Amino acid sequence: MELTVYVRQGCHLCEDMLADLRDMQARHGFGLHTVDIDAEAALVARYGTRVPVLCAGERELSHYFLDKKSLENFLRQA
Repeated sequence: MELTVYVRQGCHLCEDMLADLRDMQARHGFGLHTVDIDAEAALVARYGTRVPVLCAGERELSHYFLDKKSLENFLRQA
């Protein structure tokens, strides 16, 4: 399972979500990929200031803050 986090440099919410995800990653064994939205105009248009955004493929799982219970439920079902 590969999860993607859309982030922006200097975003404290992004740093917090990534720290929480790295803690969970050891227990659940998912891959984690980060994408800086500012590197691509289409991503800036899509997400704007609504970062961080955690996705599994096209499915959005969380934004701003990590919903740990929802992520754990998703990982169990996947």
